[in-house]
Amino acid sequence: MTRAREPDADGYVEHAGVKLHYEVYGDAGPTILLLPTWTIIHKRFWKLQVPYLARHHRVVTYDGPGNGLSDRPLVSDAYDDARQVEYALAVLDATGTDQAVVVGLSKGARWALQLASRHGDRVLGTVTIGASVPLTDPHTARVEPGADPRQLPPSVVPAVARDPLEHWAKYDPAYWQEGHEDFLWFFFGMSFPEPRSTKPIEDCVAWGLDTGPDVLAVEWQIEPPTRESVEDWCRSVTSPVLVIHGDCDLISPLSRGERIAELTGGELVVVEGGGHIPLARDPVKVNHLVHDFASRVAPPPRPRPTTWRRGRRRPRKVLYVSSPIGLGHARRDVAVAQALVRERDDVTVEWLAQDPVTRFLQQEGETVHPASAWLASESGHIEAESGEHDLHCFEALRRMDEILVNNFHVFHDVVREGDYDLVVGDEAWDIDHYLHENPELKRFAFAWMTDFVGVLPMPGAPEREARLTADYNAEMIEHVERFPWLRDRAIFVGNPDDVVPGTFGPDLPEIRAWTEQHYDFAGYVTGLDPATPVDRTESRRALGWGDDEQVCVVTVGGSGVGSHLLRRVVAAYDAARRLVPGLRMVVVTGPRVDPGLVSARPGLEVHAFVPDLPRLLAACDLAVVQGGLTTTMELTAAGRPFLYVPLRNHFEQNLHVRHRLERYGAGRCLPWDEAADPDRLAHAIAGTVGTEVTSQPVESGGAERAAALLADLL
Repeated sequence: MTRAREPDADGYVEHAGVKLHYEVYGDAGPTILLLPTWTIIHKRFWKLQVPYLARHHRVVTYDGPGNGLSDRPLVSDAYDDARQVEYALAVLDATGTDQAVVVGLSKGARWALQLASRHGDRVLGTVTIGASVPLTDPHTARVEPGADPRQLPPSVVPAVARDPLEHWAKYDPAYWQEGHEDFLWFFFGMSFPEPRSTKPIEDCVAWGLDTGPDVLAVEWQIEPPTRESVEDWCRSVTSPVLVIHGDCDLISPLSRGERIAELTGGELVVVEGGGHIPLARDPVKVNHLVHDFASRVAPPPRPRPTTWRRGRRRPRKVLYVSSPIGLGHARRDVAVAQALVRERDDVTVEWLAQDPVTRFLQQEGETVHPASAWLASESGHIEAESGEHDLHCFEALRRMDEILVNNFHVFHDVVREGDYDLVVGDEAWDIDHYLHENPELKRFAFAWMTDFVGVLPMPGAPEREARLTADYNAEMIEHVERFPWLRDRAIFVGNPDDVVPGTFGPDLPEIRAWTEQHYDFAGYVTGLDPATPVDRTESRRALGWGDDEQVCVVTVGGSGVGSHLLRRVVAAYDAARRLVPGLRMVVVTGPRVDPGLVSARPGLEVHAFVPDLPRLLAACDLAVVQGGLTTTMELTAAGRPFLYVPLRNHFEQNLHVRHRLERYGAGRCLPWDEAADPDRLAHAIAGTVGTEVTSQPVESGGAERAAALLADLL
């Protein structure tokens, strides 16, 4: 799985015969030590914190005994509280850390308090999150064996909890031996009472399966500290304390966090509606709290000079964020941005973007914000998630959470200091989602752009996929309808008929009706204006193509997912050339596929990157492409025949894009299984090259209409 940030250093330290694995990120002070928690999960539970914090601080994290890359001793002494504090000190020593801000979740919070109490010279400050300390009685639902969670407020009853009348009976080492995974589903279901929490629950269960019930049973034998001991720890802490606690925490009640704050004189932040692990469910808020706290308690760096410009003297600034999944968004976004500048000559546009978008922007003379270098690669993640012409797009998006959190934080740092009048996000999922989750962070006009609405299950997919996609859609609908002002404008790149029919899921609205209610429609935006078509004769001569020569262009877009399709088409070239004598094939690998993947030979040429790909497509006699919307619509606008091979399990290409292309009567869909046979693929090429195209024309002026909608916000 792709990480948002890899460690700058890692290693092992051995203490009392137990080897512990640690990781170090960043080099800016002060150091933040992220402690392990209950052995049930390992240090990856900090994945949404590390990338952001490591841009501002030095971060150290480690696996406690029993999980992750550390040893799994089966003696109880290895897990007692005193030993856990010793482990933390050993990691501090091994990483050359004199002092740190110490952060602990759940059981880790009591080790953090003990460390600050007994070794105050090593602790700059302490943050506890969902502290599991015996300062007050457990939650009533936990101590009553027959308690029915249906008697609790609906907002704190996780749907995943099984056997509700016996739920806490599963909190027993004897049950873990036979029902370890079932216990994990129950426990983490109770840890995340917040709605729409399927992903963090799944993550925690997966991490929990990395250790076994024997380890948990051994740790279970440890006697917890007494209430008096914990009170003494709290009273003796002399450094600052921040307490973060959810008021719907079913594992450790809010009263415990309140008591820590009372005894330490610390700051209490209550997460209303939050459960036991807010760092996973509300990462942006928790990250800001920890960063701000660490910045306060450490010796501040020398302040740098700043300039404040009076509002009326500020230029009109637009920050444009273009999806890096391929180059299609970049082409249309540059067209829109240039149209906006033509309409409003007092506007400057800056871009927050990733490779390969940055290459295209630099070629077009656009200004790329230097903070773009901090973005984690979404394209790299998508490529890592793909198989043989196969990309489960929805699951890949779900598993991109730590990258999206990191990139939202980069965005927020930029807009916090940049005084932007308008932010445009073209399928910038991180910005749209986390602004809705943290609406208080909005300080600019925000325009959202997309060419599809609704995450859909693939036909024949398991019921789980239908349930999860509906849950995802429901959250999006709730966001928009709860905060209708957050998207100052939502622009659909297309027309109402391009929206797929059907519903977002059971008991959810019709997709098209809901989209028409919440979006403006710009019509399609292509890299070339359909009103000024390419002169094919002139272009072909410039490319060295004969007037009577049949030319097939093969391209798979700006990501590296299409390498399998390239190889398949090249393998069919010889058979296709026998059917179409003199056929020329031009293969464009794109910026993220090694051109050495396929070999050029007479009649078959290979290009790594073609800056003006739309003109190449407009001049060809046939194109073979993936099912991406931009390339297929550019071919439709140019009136060229094409074969498109959607990625398997890619709901957008198979459902949204195909619906639009069928509406225009454009292209021929070739399933991957048919493209697997070189002879069948060769016959498809031969039967389509140079054929007359009767598709509907693509309207012109989409970039100008989109720009006009944006200009209204300025």
